[in-house]
Amino acid sequence: MTRSNRREFLRATACIAAATSALQRPILARAAAGDSLPSWNDVTSTKAITNFVDRVTRAGGPDFVPAPERIAVFDNDGTLWSEQPIYVQFAFALDRVKALAADHPEWRTRQPFKGVLEGDMKAMAAAGERGMLELVAATHLGNTTDEFATAVGGWLASARHPKTNRPYTAMVYQPMLDLLGYLRANGFKTFIVSGGGVEFMRVWSERVYGIPPEQVIGSRAKMKYELRGGVPVLLRLAEVDHVDDKAGKPVGIQQVIGRRPIAAFGNSDGDFEMLEWVTSGPGPRLGVIVHHTDAEREWAYDRGSPIGRLERGLDEAATRRWILVDMKQDWRVIYPEEAGQ
Repeated sequence: MTRSNRREFLRATACIAAATSALQRPILARAAAGDSLPSWNDVTSTKAITNFVDRVTRAGGPDFVPAPERIAVFDNDGTLWSEQPIYVQFAFALDRVKALAADHPEWRTRQPFKGVLEGDMKAMAAAGERGMLELVAATHLGNTTDEFATAVGGWLASARHPKTNRPYTAMVYQPMLDLLGYLRANGFKTFIVSGGGVEFMRVWSERVYGIPPEQVIGSRAKMKYELRGGVPVLLRLAEVDHVDDKAGKPVGIQQVIGRRPIAAFGNSDGDFEMLEWVTSGPGPRLGVIVHHTDAEREWAYDRGSPIGRLERGLDEAATRRWILVDMKQDWRVIYPEEAGQ
């Protein structure tokens, strides 16, 4: 990483850190006062989570789990932060097309890039999944890991959500931040297991969630080590190494962690196999689905949604004894800045 790139990256991450700290400060003070999950209502789902934690941390109890085995995995989009109306990483890709357009005059006449540059949502939609992958490849790959991290950090420092005008790092769910802190305070190690790009999330996961980059599992591109001007770099290639979605999630967990977690949290059918694999192990297990039911404070969606579709998980949660968290009924607040109210 060059000195100028490093300065730019540090400036961007400092902005993210300052904004996140300010948003979380009021609720963290309440948590320190003794309320383990201060932004959760006192309902069935909350009690089920705290009862599980009590059982697995009670030394000498029949369900006690040693600290090294207390691993909890969390999906990211729709579980830890909002994923509507489009995934945050795809919003980054769209803005990145505009930022790079001057170097690619051919994009003005070539779909789906033409649609992005002209704001033509119909043209982008017509390009389908193939077009989306082409956009991601053009905006994410062919650079070094340091160059990509600088681009992500700079974008997050200034980008705003199209509906709320909040920074994307302010679209995280305060109840899930509470939960992450509560689990870690009880000896759990927390991991992100997401279909999103691992290098995209590692830039900000520690500052926003307290989850360090080595505890982030996601989809990844192949890389190549090379020297540029005598400086070693890792080049991100235009080849897929692992897709960390659906059945790919348990695979990614095993490849990175090497232990089966005892708790899993998701929100869509893309998390089904992760929940299934985690909760089918021996001993005490916890599976939790965040159900988006709050159209006023966030979004309400499940069956048939093009983003975050939840059908099979909704149908089978009861028989599998997975906890359904009703966002509207179970959460006192949604976003961090509401926590001090």
